[in-house]
Amino acid sequence: MSDKIRIAHVGGGYWGKNIIRNLHALGFLELICDVDQSSLDNYKKQYPGVLCVTDFNEILKNKKIDAISIATPAATHFTLVREALNAGKHVFVEKPLALRPKEGKELAELAKQKKLILMVGHILRYHPAIDKIKELIVSDALGRIGYCYSNRLNLGKIRSEENILWSFAPHDISILIYLMGGPPDEVSASGEIILQPGIHDVTLTVMKWKSGVSAHINVSWLHPYKEQKLVIVGDKAMLVFDDTKENEKLMLYKRGIDFVKGHPVKREDDVQIVDYENKEPLKAEMEHFIECIKTGAEPKTGAIEALAVLNVLHKAQLCLTQSDSHAEAQYSDQDYFAHETAVIDDGAQIGEDTKIWHFTHVMPKAQIGKKCSLGQNVSVANNVVIGDNVKIQNNVSLYEGVILEDRVFCGPSMVFTNVKNPRSGIPRNTSEDYLKTHVRKGASLGANCTIVCGITIGENAFVAAGAVVTKNVPPNALMAGVPAKQIGWMCESGYRIKSGSNKNKCLECEKSFDLEELDRVGGIGCPKLEKKS
Repeated sequence: MSDKIRIAHVGGGYWGKNIIRNLHALGFLELICDVDQSSLDNYKKQYPGVLCVTDFNEILKNKKIDAISIATPAATHFTLVREALNAGKHVFVEKPLALRPKEGKELAELAKQKKLILMVGHILRYHPAIDKIKELIVSDALGRIGYCYSNRLNLGKIRSEENILWSFAPHDISILIYLMGGPPDEVSASGEIILQPGIHDVTLTVMKWKSGVSAHINVSWLHPYKEQKLVIVGDKAMLVFDDTKENEKLMLYKRGIDFVKGHPVKREDDVQIVDYENKEPLKAEMEHFIECIKTGAEPKTGAIEALAVLNVLHKAQLCLTQSDSHAEAQYSDQDYFAHETAVIDDGAQIGEDTKIWHFTHVMPKAQIGKKCSLGQNVSVANNVVIGDNVKIQNNVSLYEGVILEDRVFCGPSMVFTNVKNPRSGIPRNTSEDYLKTHVRKGASLGANCTIVCGITIGENAFVAAGAVVTKNVPPNALMAGVPAKQIGWMCESGYRIKSGSNKNKCLECEKSFDLEELDRVGGIGCPKLEKKS
């Protein structure tokens, strides 16, 4: 690294412009990255000599850049930070570090492995008033702390990519963890969804410590006026920090309740203005980031502190999700969504972006791929293997021995079996007893059809509703009846292939092909779908 630290900033929007201003004033801003070209054009005029780009990869490849500051939507933080660290750049990222604790841990471990600074923008930790409050608590000026509350209220800026908990509450969670000497032992939360489906506009988070301290954090972006107030109640005195005031922001109230002969008596003494150093918190934050890069010191709001905040946010979000079935699941530590009535046994492997709905049971040795959908009252037994993009409708049971490859569709109440000669009095409970049923890629199994075990359904085959399949099905075959017989051919698009002399056409993509070559080719692709993918 050169003597001069060169920092690139990503995200020039609502808050990013303030980081840009401070980094430029400190003399460390080398580059600005934003997807909005018109915004970059304005920055070029405002900060001549600073390079402006729209492609994040240009920063990663630029060997002159030592560090990256990031102020983008929260959902992008994990990916951008990971790429920056892998490129060997120190990172400052606005809160939160990520949306899932396991993602935060991955970033913390990566920064440690790469020996890079990873710092999170919990700006109130750099407000001089917060350090003064900590000093008063440590000196016992407030006595034993019993209760804290924080109001962070405003009208706008309303977001669609994150809720109010993740937008406003990290500030207060961070400072309360700092002031109380560690993370809380209990977290709960409630909230209201008013404007946009699945996005909470108002939340109340309750944090409790074993020491007896409890704290309430009330946040809202639907409030008629701006309020940023922290109240700390001790048995000797009470403290109020009102960050919206121009002056007299920090006030010490020597008031409280004393017990006289067993009866509570109100005590009212002086109100004192508490002075502290007047310094812009964001400037102090940026200076601290630069100093940590120079010295290698752990930032005050480094990975350890960020993970503590992230864990509280995660627990609070779980409470919100459990209280509202439509609440967003993107903040969950798991990569998939499971309705609160679903039962997912420990050990089950479930892929990213899969959705599991009401009253569904997934057993511990089941394997489910990415972007699947399991409807209501689905049962997935041990050793069942399900590929990616599989859709299983309501009331389907997948017994041991069933293998579904990618893009398989199982219609409502269709039936799989796994034993050909079941007897109630003669248990069939070993892997040797269960016959495998293999459903190849892209096959569709219609509503109420039955698939007798021990057979293979070919790629892109189509089984009609109510059919009973007792033998292997060729690729792209259209099966119907009891027992099922082949009545035609299907294209990958899901449309029937129109017969005609030696050439045959898909009614959707109009591709012509020779059906006699079907077994040798192993499936008919749809050009229209191939273009989309």
